[in-house]
Amino acid sequence: MPAYDQEQETAICNKVMVSHEVGRLRRLLVHSPDSGLGKVTPSKAQDWLFEDIVHLDTMRRDEYDYFTKLLLYFLDPDRVAGKLAAIDDPINRRNFYKPGHPQFHGSDRVVEIQQLLTELLQDEVVRTKLVASICAVENVSYSVQEALLMMDATLLGRTLISGTTPDDKRMIFAPIPNLIFARDVGIVINDHILLNKPARQARMREALIMKYIFFNHPYFESCRRRVIELADSKHHFLHHDKDVDYKHVTLEGGDFMMVAPNHLVVGISERTTAYAVNQVIKAVFDRELVDKVSVIRIPKKRDYMHIDTVFTQVRRDCWVLLGSLSKRGVELETREFYRTLAEEALPNHELKIWQFEREKEGKTKEFAYLEDLLTDISQNDLGVEGEVAFVYSGNNEYPFGDREQWTDSCNLLALREGVVVGYDRNDKTAEAFRNVGFDVIDAAELLHHFEIGMLTPDAVTNTLIMLPSAELSRARGGSRCMSMPLWREAPE
Repeated sequence: MPAYDQEQETAICNKVMVSHEVGRLRRLLVHSPDSGLGKVTPSKAQDWLFEDIVHLDTMRRDEYDYFTKLLLYFLDPDRVAGKLAAIDDPINRRNFYKPGHPQFHGSDRVVEIQQLLTELLQDEVVRTKLVASICAVENVSYSVQEALLMMDATLLGRTLISGTTPDDKRMIFAPIPNLIFARDVGIVINDHILLNKPARQARMREALIMKYIFFNHPYFESCRRRVIELADSKHHFLHHDKDVDYKHVTLEGGDFMMVAPNHLVVGISERTTAYAVNQVIKAVFDRELVDKVSVIRIPKKRDYMHIDTVFTQVRRDCWVLLGSLSKRGVELETREFYRTLAEEALPNHELKIWQFEREKEGKTKEFAYLEDLLTDISQNDLGVEGEVAFVYSGNNEYPFGDREQWTDSCNLLALREGVVVGYDRNDKTAEAFRNVGFDVIDAAELLHHFEIGMLTPDAVTNTLIMLPSAELSRARGGSRCMSMPLWREAPE
């Protein structure tokens, strides 16, 4: 991997910088599947934002562990290169992925949220405040609060995340299984962090934990003044219920994309409200963080959830997207009668795209189709000359487009430009990638190539890496959902 000046590395160690979607990824936040995921029951699955229950050991051992090893090989190779046989030893393998264990990988490039929480809880003042805050939100007894304060930092961190005491395995409050989707805990906009405000009660404890980490952990000390919090409308508690709903701020990271240093793309969705987007635009323009904000309103349906379930960027000149919400989808469907019959439903169910500029009043541009906006970004913000390529979910074949979008065919994480991670169950989407010149390889095979010296991460180009995903896909989030980039370089 390219050599970097140690002084530069030290200077950026406690900073954040993300100004692109596909620049080389250097540091990110993740959270490995914890025991709370194994406690989701059928009766509570939807309340906890899951469509199904998962088999935890399979998700960990046969799926997510490959994700971790891939990230380490590309971001922090010294932790894994030539060591995978030892890491995968049946006796020790869980220890490598277990925060707080002496054999935990402890990477400062692939940063585990639970490790940050454990370190934060060693501060007695912060520990007391955070435990009191969580106990108030969870409405537990005073004796439980006292028992939590008696735990050491490692056990307390596990308990606050899993909801289960490590000694007697007693559940004292609900797990927070969605923490595996680290994308939604915060959004990096250039060198600022925008805190999320989750739309569902099931994610409130996550938001509280991350707020304490961003404002108190030494890792974020240098950028603490660049953390942005948004509030509901002034005196919202005095408004009529309908007005409170209208001016309610909820936002999640899956609805935000830093597509260029001057351009933020934001979604209005099932999880991010229009009023929140209004507040975001004002905040980033007031701070002169970007010059343009494009807003995409997608249908408020569980099928989509966030804009990054509908499209993500692969290269400066290539995007993957859902055909049924794109120009291609319109071409395949006659809409004359539909438009008349569903006219009243259009405000909620038709995709809309607006663009706003910092130096101008009101909206400055509208786009009819996703392809139009994405082409504009590639050509006018990223300097692409010529055609922009689009890879459609399920190769845009019915019914595979919608089927594979449901299992996150459009939700890809770029390790660097042209090298993205997806799920192995999305066969038709993989075919579509091959059709535009990409290699497609299973994660296990790629890691084997790295281990035997047949290939290096720097030699990988224009490649879709396929993660095993039978259990991960049940949780309804892909590789982009499972990561919060803290530092990306500009595309080369």
